[in-house]
Amino acid sequence: MTMNHSRNRQSSPPSPQGPSVRINKAIAQAGVCSRRKADELLAQGRVKVNGRTITSPGLQVDPSRDTICVDGKPVSPAGQTSRPVYLLLHKPIRTVTTLRDPAGRPTVIDLLPPFFRKKRVFPVGRLDYYSEGLLLLTTDGDLTQKMTHPSYNHPKTYEVEILGMPTRGMLHVMRQGMTLAEGERLRPVDVTILGTRGNRTTLSMVLRQGVNRQIRRMCRDLGFKVLKLKRTSQGPLHLGDLKPGAFRELTPEEVRQLKKSVQQKRDTPVKD
Repeated sequence: MTMNHSRNRQSSPPSPQGPSVRINKAIAQAGVCSRRKADELLAQGRVKVNGRTITSPGLQVDPSRDTICVDGKPVSPAGQTSRPVYLLLHKPIRTVTTLRDPAGRPTVIDLLPPFFRKKRVFPVGRLDYYSEGLLLLTTDGDLTQKMTHPSYNHPKTYEVEILGMPTRGMLHVMRQGMTLAEGERLRPVDVTILGTRGNRTTLSMVLRQGVNRQIRRMCRDLGFKVLKLKRTSQGPLHLGDLKPGAFRELTPEEVRQLKKSVQQKRDTPVKD
């Protein structure tokens, strides 16, 4: 057994035959999920190493020798996995962005054929139940970690239809970075008016942080009701004319551009 952790004095040191890595990183590199999600799986007692339930994300393992299981299924070492899968899905409304839903609602995984479900793809980030648009699903845990980490500021563009017409002052507030009613300080949002129809306005909004339900909460604080919210791009990826519920694999060039877009951190502090 090659596990090594300060709370387990009886475990032998990492094997010299393979590199030792943290258990959460080993799970992510195997394409099961992101490191952040791996931490959740560990805390829930859903991970076993060599038959023992592990809850600490800091445990050191040798993926080439230790047997790692998630929900009872063996995890292949990173070097033995097949080619990573990258899917671009047009998430429809009334679909949850999870692998499974206790309430029995349809999930984004349910939209995929068995072939890709068996690949154990997982969503990168979230779109809420009543939002639609571009959602990346992949088996690449390292890429997911970078795309969802706040220090990379990965831009996401949304088309937002609201009831009402924002004033110049309201647009300025969003562009400068507003503070939500709950006290969360937001980074500046690139917002422009795409068009109006009666008392409805369609906005383009570019976000660079992952605050939960950010657009809906911003509009709420400014007195607007969101009628429709659709993500149209994320980094170099674009939704295009993909229909709701449909998906496609990324092209090799799209994968290259996506990885290039997260090679360097672009951490921009929030203005006070």
